Amino acid sequence: MHTHILPADMPNWTEKFGYGDFIYLQHHKEGSAKMMKGNQFFREIKSNCWDPELRMDEYSQFNTQVQVICTIPVMFSYWAQPDDCLDLSRFLNDHIAEIANKYPKNYIGLGTLPMQDTDLAIEELTRCKNDLGLKGIQIGSNINNQNLSEPRFFPIFEACEALGMAVLVHPWEMMGMRYMTKYWLPWLVGMPAETSRAMCSMIFAGIFEQLPKLRVNFAHAGGSFLSTIGRIEHGFNCRPDLVAIDNPVNPKNYLGKFWVDCITHDAAMLKYVLDIQTSKKVTLGSDYPFPLGDLEIGRFIEEMDLKPETVEDIFCNATLAWLQLDKKDFVT
Repeated sequence: MHTHILPADMPNWTEKFGYGDFIYLQHHKEGSAKMMKGNQFFREIKSNCWDPELRMDEYSQFNTQVQVICTIPVMFSYWAQPDDCLDLSRFLNDHIAEIANKYPKNYIGLGTLPMQDTDLAIEELTRCKNDLGLKGIQIGSNINNQNLSEPRFFPIFEACEALGMAVLVHPWEMMGMRYMTKYWLPWLVGMPAETSRAMCSMIFAGIFEQLPKLRVNFAHAGGSFLSTIGRIEHGFNCRPDLVAIDNPVNPKNYLGKFWVDCITHDAAMLKYVLDIQTSKKVTLGSDYPFPLGDLEIGRFIEEMDLKPETVEDIFCNATLAWLQLDKKDFVT
């Protein structure tokens, strides 16, 4: 339920819009492309980042049939002018919907929104649901350094609940990123903290109290949130004047009420996550096709001596519940 994809061919958005460091691809050799951020090299990707049939072949090696696909977070472009971000979002969402519609037994799509403009975001959310048939959206852990607790984002979450659209929160634009570029620290330290930032923001703002049917999944096993929940609860108890100002409910009460994926890279940590979340709220994530993900999809879970029903929950049932899908629809 956590994989990333791009179209093989994209416009040079920087040239089209006349500003900014938008991502585009340079196909410099067979099976590989450079992701360029403006004129700067960002990352090299391989054809499994855009070729749906190759992805299916690679997934079949791990007895996995279905992939939930969404864009790469760097494509969010929340910093762009809202109408331009809408244009980019529509392009990416159309591509994801095309794949999901062409291979309905193998792909499920999540859209992206111009979150910097509430009205445009809801407009595109509605199109994703009604016109494209996508099952949810992926959003960043912050929007131009504004936390997800900001009132301007609440109508978007409200619309997600009303439309029955699931939400995947993915870390991006990690806080403090420019101060810790060495040792890949933004990805190793910043990303887990960024996810906890998003979770705390949503919990302390009372979003889950006001929208009890909102179905939210947090990437990378919830980042550092679950491993620091004791500290978070202690802060809530000892300084309610700072923490509990918008929501009087203990943050521990929300454990098991949202979903997290299983990307821990550590069996002991996953057992801890399962203990506090239950297997009903832990989904099979891989972060495919990127190297920091679980590229042997689910293998370490199969080697953990878990109960068969727990493994089945992680491998499919929890994701089906999060997306409100029926397993029968994917039987081949």
